[in-house]
Amino acid sequence: MRALHEDFGVEMEGIDLREAASHFTQIREAFEEHSLLLFRNQCLDDEAHLAFGRLFGTVEIREKSPQEHDARVSIVSNLREGGRLADEESAAFQHQKANQLWHTDSTFLPTPALANILAARKLPSSGGETEFVSTRAAWRDLPESTRERTRNLVLRHRYAHSRMAVSPAAAALDIVTMWPDTAWRAIWRNPVNGAEALYIASHAYGVVGMEEDEGRKLIEELIEFSTRPQRIYTHRWLPGDVIVWDERATMHRGRSWPYGEERTLASICITAGEADGLDLVRPASAA
Repeated sequence: MRALHEDFGVEMEGIDLREAASHFTQIREAFEEHSLLLFRNQCLDDEAHLAFGRLFGTVEIREKSPQEHDARVSIVSNLREGGRLADEESAAFQHQKANQLWHTDSTFLPTPALANILAARKLPSSGGETEFVSTRAAWRDLPESTRERTRNLVLRHRYAHSRMAVSPAAAALDIVTMWPDTAWRAIWRNPVNGAEALYIASHAYGVVGMEEDEGRKLIEELIEFSTRPQRIYTHRWLPGDVIVWDERATMHRGRSWPYGEERTLASICITAGEADGLDLVRPASAA
């Protein structure tokens, strides 16, 4: 394994993810320890992508409609059906643009995500990187006074909060407003190794028991501390790259690229289960 950043992340070599089951003990151990795994030169179609994801757990389904009950790969792209580029002013594009805010996936869902598995499909000539930080390292490095203040807090999350920061139209989309607010502890402890991490995101809008302005200020301070330049691993995508990251212990954001060029990635999230420490992040009132 090759280290990607001093705080987290490794490149795992010599593994074909189409045959990941035979290597999964090693993969899962590295996931728990390093929080982010990079695999180069992969050939994952949707079927292989989903099969790899199911080794980690249940593939997340974000649709509430009873007709949408099958797990599927989510395509993250500026290309629409028919090969047309999406209108940059459209609500759908602005919704995707909000991914350029620091965030953790699925904190707004009734059951949050354990992991995201993101695969490069079509890349622009420049830009379009994805940046990551370790919230485990950030928690470790916080001043003790801030740790004491934060440890037992519960944060409120709302999908529309992050989208409103980019576009009111994006915040009003049905796929955003369909989810009620959630609340999660500010710290998620890994049940395998005991490591603690900040559990924060751009979806977080308040702190239970705090005045609105005070809570938002604290969230902003925690995100700012966690995302200082020296903490960032910037991934410059190559064709065939696949990254798996631990949603319990990282934040990430996309970067801009020449919009006239296609950028297409394929993503699946894995839903967290009890063995992943789900009870450890639930507030006492919801446990």
